[in-house]
Amino acid sequence: MNPLVTLLGDTGAKQIRIGVAVAGEVLRKKLQARQQAVTAGGPGADRAWRVGFARATRDMMELPVDFVSLSSSRLSLAELLDVPPERALILILEGPEDGLGLLVLSPDLLSAMIEALTVGKCGTQPPDPRKPTRTDAAMLSPLADLALSHLEEALAEDGDLVWTSGFRFASFIEEARPLGLLLEDVTYRALTARLSVSHGARVGDMWLVLPATGKGRKPRLPAHAVPSSVSRPAFAAALATRVDAAPCQIEAVLARLSMPLADVMGLSVDMVLPLPNAALERICLDGMDGRQVAEGKLGQHRGMRALRLTAQGGAAAAPTANSMAMDGPSVATVAAWGEPEPEPEPGLEPMAPMDFDFAGFSATGSD
Repeated sequence: MNPLVTLLGDTGAKQIRIGVAVAGEVLRKKLQARQQAVTAGGPGADRAWRVGFARATRDMMELPVDFVSLSSSRLSLAELLDVPPERALILILEGPEDGLGLLVLSPDLLSAMIEALTVGKCGTQPPDPRKPTRTDAAMLSPLADLALSHLEEALAEDGDLVWTSGFRFASFIEEARPLGLLLEDVTYRALTARLSVSHGARVGDMWLVLPATGKGRKPRLPAHAVPSSVSRPAFAAALATRVDAAPCQIEAVLARLSMPLADVMGLSVDMVLPLPNAALERICLDGMDGRQVAEGKLGQHRGMRALRLTAQGGAAAAPTANSMAMDGPSVATVAAWGEPEPEPEPGLEPMAPMDFDFAGFSATGSD
């Protein structure tokens, strides 16, 4: 028979709140780390540019392109002016908030792609040196826009989308000297690649240079990520609400009785089990794992059976069956069963004598 527990002590409540706070902090850090890994950027643009540019050359000119190497770096405007080699094709890219970037193709790479567009294949002989023209820029600008579009699609859930999105072909310049006047004096991010065209027939270099300060679209969060609006207090409050609503079963143990297995198997209806060491003033509260979490005193509160918590679990361990058998009935037991009970503590009404109907008392203890 389990009395109804209606009163909780402050110590147990504090332990629950501390446990909820610790669990909430651990989960918040794990989810936050996962979210940062999704949106922090890093090598996302490198991989996406490889795939995006290769797909664009395949779709537009059926030209196989392999990336021999690809590196990412940050450049100042002065360093950027030294990037384009002589006779390179320089395409001006325009992006969000009038930001400008560059797509630069080396002469070898430029000639290979122009040959693929005009004659349908790339020759193995090195081309004659020549300056790039506006016609070259007009022929390759759709390729640049398609590659940049593939780059955005691949980075839809990556932090690098902020500085790579929204850029498209705007104009062409014949040499690098005007770049010092056209571009802003800010930090730029450059993706430098060496490409092998048509299975090694030609090898050339390419540079994608964009402002490092991201002004483009923000990446969308995947389904498993946590929105950035979930702050630490809100997360802790939401977790506390879920934990507080979880059921927690605690059993009030009046006494424990050890019996041989043969006696247990022989239990039947109407048998009486004496509990000589039961004490109404010392009730153990056990959790679902069987460990004692607190002690209490049996009484009444507003007409219901109640327990007043008197000690935290472990502070005053419940006596074992062996120790109770050696010491005999305690003073509290005699007072509970044979003499008037002591004066109740304020707020806890004395419990009326319990008149057990042993004939209707189930031997299983389920009632």
